[in-house]
Amino acid sequence: MKVIKTIKSLRTFIGAARNAARTIGLIPTMGALHRGHISLIERSGKHGDFVVVSIFVNPTQFGPKEDLAKYPRPLRKDLRICEDHGVDVVFVPDAKEMYREEELTWVNVDKISEPLCGCFRPGHFRGVATVCAKLFNIVQPDIAYFGQKDAQQLAVIKRMVTDLNFPLKVISCPTVRDADGLALSSRNRYLSPQQRKDATCIHSSLRIAREMIEAGTANPKTIISKIRRIITAAKSLGSVDYISIVDADTLGDVSRIKGKVLIAIAARFGSTRLIDNLTVDCRTR
Repeated sequence: MKVIKTIKSLRTFIGAARNAARTIGLIPTMGALHRGHISLIERSGKHGDFVVVSIFVNPTQFGPKEDLAKYPRPLRKDLRICEDHGVDVVFVPDAKEMYREEELTWVNVDKISEPLCGCFRPGHFRGVATVCAKLFNIVQPDIAYFGQKDAQQLAVIKRMVTDLNFPLKVISCPTVRDADGLALSSRNRYLSPQQRKDATCIHSSLRIAREMIEAGTANPKTIISKIRRIITAAKSLGSVDYISIVDADTLGDVSRIKGKVLIAIAARFGSTRLIDNLTVDCRTR
């Protein structure tokens, strides 16, 4: 496994693989790798890709009061995980390598970046879209792999790839969970034992919401009210940013549940913000 810090060296190294007719698979990460990231790496490996993992804590997607400074950076452990799972090259640039001068060019994906997390994290998806556009231009992957847990991020990136004609395929991979249902996240390590226990109510409420829809409940307000009652019963809940049921493709609000919908939640346990979601396809009922 090769570890590379500069764009120039990475392009040269990947160019040799491309000349050998290898399919280039990219897994963009901010490090602090867990089983969710490993599932993306393994998916790429199963496709026979030349596997590229980027590890870069992107400063442009953090707000001024967010956790950039304390975001976990266990690079040695991350590199060991990558090597153990057959990654070919890990790209570990610093901020100066990715943003060498004053940044005058940004990628904004309108509409779908505005609801849900967009309401609470202004500028976040501009940072996400811009850094992914940079990585796609640097690596020039054939396939990029993202987890469904970050559903809005996934929707933003898919739309950017379509609108800007990037010649790559974006593959969505299922959310990986602990045995109790909590979605894996690098931020889970911030939770106290009580917060960790209480946070499982997010997935429990999503499962109940799905059961309600499958039983015929079509009013989103009824389901949102039920989810809120479940979550607000948690002892260590700090606050709820949103509980939303939206169209799975446009992320627009729905007045009645039909077609394919996304149930999405963002809540804080202590100061730790967690997100989770579930897609329900009413067309299969």
